[in-house]
Amino acid sequence: MKIGVFDSGVGGTSVLKEILKNFPNEDIIYFGDNLHAPYGDREIDEIKKLCLKVSDFLVYEKNVDVLVIACNTATAVGKDEMEKRYSIPVIGVVESGVKDAIYATKNNKIAILATSATVKMGIYENEILNKNNACKIRQIEAPLLVGIIENGWKEITENMLILEYYLNKIPNSFDTLVLGCTHYPLIRKSIEKLFKGNIVDPAFETVNSLKKILKSSDKKNGKIEFYVSGDVEKFKKVAENFLKMKIENIKNIFLK
Repeated sequence: MKIGVFDSGVGGTSVLKEILKNFPNEDIIYFGDNLHAPYGDREIDEIKKLCLKVSDFLVYEKNVDVLVIACNTATAVGKDEMEKRYSIPVIGVVESGVKDAIYATKNNKIAILATSATVKMGIYENEILNKNNACKIRQIEAPLLVGIIENGWKEITENMLILEYYLNKIPNSFDTLVLGCTHYPLIRKSIEKLFKGNIVDPAFETVNSLKKILKSSDKKNGKIEFYVSGDVEKFKKVAENFLKMKIENIKNIFLK
């Protein structure tokens, strides 16, 4: 089986990392659309067009057998359209994060840290309340974080002050925080210094969804291909640091 994974940039490597742990023998195609990152600051129609360009490339040109949308904004905007468009399974990260958040909270108070587009669509809030209407939800927009992470996060004073500004918007009574953007797990250690409750990374439950579709292959050493639409070296540096692996097979590609 060939797994297609895509994100607006390097953030989807947080999902890729979990996939590699569980499916080390499968072939994986990863597309990071870092030329257009962050998706979360764009208009909904534009995000949908960008998503479909990438997913068409993975499905029609790379012939993947399952598509993982490793981006919360892209899941919110494009998943329904992709499910209608393709005959292969499509897995998003939002429903995965919702399951984990409801399981993790002990007092039904859940905060969502996300991009502006994800917050505007309210997909996490709606999905959580559909499953447990006793929950109280606080959504926090964090428009600056994706750009900083794409450029390589460092725990310098300026970055930590920005992160603290966003996390201070979470009331003290809220015991659970959903990392509602796949970039955020790349700075989880920094987040843990400022938020002491339960932290939900949707990547874990996303892999559980993938397990229901795929069975481990008998072949050895699946290969990974990386495609990026923007700066290859910037993507490579951040991705290698997070994945703790050398990235060899990476190409720059512009989708028309």
